[in-house]
Amino acid sequence: MRIGFVVNDIDTEEAAYTTTRLAMTAVNMGHESWTMGVGDFIYAPDGSIHACARGPKGSEYESLKDFLAELQSEEGRSERISVDDLDVLLLRNDPAADAAERPWAQTSGILFGQLAASRGVIVLNDPTKLANALNKTYFQHFPEQVRPKTCISRDPHEIKQFISEQHDKVVLKPLQGSGGQSVFLVNENEQANLNQMIEAVVRDGYCIAQEYLPAAAEGDVRLFVMNGRPLQRDGKYAAFRRVNKTGDARSNMHSGGESVPAEVNEQMLRLVEIVRPKLVHDGMFLVGLDIVEDKLMEINVFSPGGLGSSAKHTGVDFTETIIEDLVCKTRYKQYYGERVGNTEIATL
Repeated sequence: MRIGFVVNDIDTEEAAYTTTRLAMTAVNMGHESWTMGVGDFIYAPDGSIHACARGPKGSEYESLKDFLAELQSEEGRSERISVDDLDVLLLRNDPAADAAERPWAQTSGILFGQLAASRGVIVLNDPTKLANALNKTYFQHFPEQVRPKTCISRDPHEIKQFISEQHDKVVLKPLQGSGGQSVFLVNENEQANLNQMIEAVVRDGYCIAQEYLPAAAEGDVRLFVMNGRPLQRDGKYAAFRRVNKTGDARSNMHSGGESVPAEVNEQMLRLVEIVRPKLVHDGMFLVGLDIVEDKLMEINVFSPGGLGSSAKHTGVDFTETIIEDLVCKTRYKQYYGERVGNTEIATL
């Protein structure tokens, strides 16, 4: 299998990232792996899609650090590859990370992914549906019972009214963003700073004011879902709990959070069942659900991370299960060709 991984920029990738783990596992399982940034694509005059990509020279690696170092150095393979010849193209870039410095890059992966899919490459998650998920309004299309009460507005009066209705305790965050940036917990002790908090969020666009769930103080659980089902291997779920012991309301790993083991319970599995139909309908192959008790805080459909934390706390390497599933999808593609579209094959 020839597999391509799209990231924001190869030089800013880190060894612990889930994408690095997937790429190294693919190589160790005997597959050809290429990594490319969203700025590395080429649409050729004949309509074919190419990319300036990097790949490893070796066939087996034990160290994620060594594997990535080779990709990022002159020692690795650097070639102009034909994306059309790939079996699978995984879109693993985070558009929100490019919002400020490289706005042109936000949609580049999706657009070239759509072109590649039209030429027969399996592109995951489905790029057509990903275009509808560029900001957090995508979350509002899921059933109401899985979501906290929410107000989305740029009007400070509307936001303050919602805060009052929630007894002065809500979470404020930007409509588009990731990594816990510009996320604030508003409570009765923060009223003096409320205007500044709202201003900090709305200056870059819409603000999401979300019901605060008291259980969030104990962190949230990141649960991976593949093909609309909880990702499992050897009887273990790909999941972990994210907590922040610094007093910060954000449990996001980029905001000082740390991972601890998580117990996947019936409440969490029920949430997966509720969101499964839409995830499957939208061709969302691999996503991360962020869960607090019986509610979802977010659904990460672009670059869900944390497989390393899941492996650490369960002793299971879930990347092998993902690569094995991709092999199955390439077989389906061989059997059915264009009779099964990209959105459908994404979650088979």
